[in-house]
Amino acid sequence: MTVYKQLLAATGAERNELQSLPIIRAGASGQVSLAAYIAFLTEAYHHVKHTTPLLMACGSRLPEKYEWLRTAVAEYIEEEVGHQEWILNDIKACGGDAEAVRNGKPRVATELMVAYAYDTIARVNPVGFFGMVLVLEGTSVALATHAGKALQESLKLGNDAFSYLSSHGSLDVSHVDFYESLINRVTDPADQACLIHSAKMFYKLYGDIFRDLGDRFIPA
Repeated sequence: MTVYKQLLAATGAERNELQSLPIIRAGASGQVSLAAYIAFLTEAYHHVKHTTPLLMACGSRLPEKYEWLRTAVAEYIEEEVGHQEWILNDIKACGGDAEAVRNGKPRVATELMVAYAYDTIARVNPVGFFGMVLVLEGTSVALATHAGKALQESLKLGNDAFSYLSSHGSLDVSHVDFYESLINRVTDPADQACLIHSAKMFYKLYGDIFRDLGDRFIPA
């Protein structure tokens, strides 16, 4: 079994738990309100704006044996720069206050996920950051495009309100293939263990963002 397949197998329960959350299932079937969609975009902005800084921090802390991975991080940075602005544009197209979001603060669950990512890179092992990449990009491929189409139909909004979801669902398909090729080259058992642990944690932390949204927008 490849390293990537081992990673998927080891995190299957956490992935299934995330994808089974009521608000995720409601979003995939287009059954959430405009307010809930804007709330999702708001939290997405507050973690996506850290993607490039996190990638930079990860690349700077990788040891020399991972020079090939540092090069890959540089490619990721080129792909990810500025994506938070797409989210603000979507919020504006939904009738939301994009500048208030830009100048606002994330909710606790989002802040904790971002803080854990920085802490993993700085204090534990920069390879662990790729656990976050697995969770965010894998979730995009599994849910984003389908949910975006379903929500667009139910909310009756234009394409300009779904640039983040529609682009990331398709864009991250190629990213996942690239990611798989990278992870299969991580042969150090300690780094593999760190990757699995961090992926499990990020499934929980990312799920907490949706649990919080669900508590506010999905009727009990």
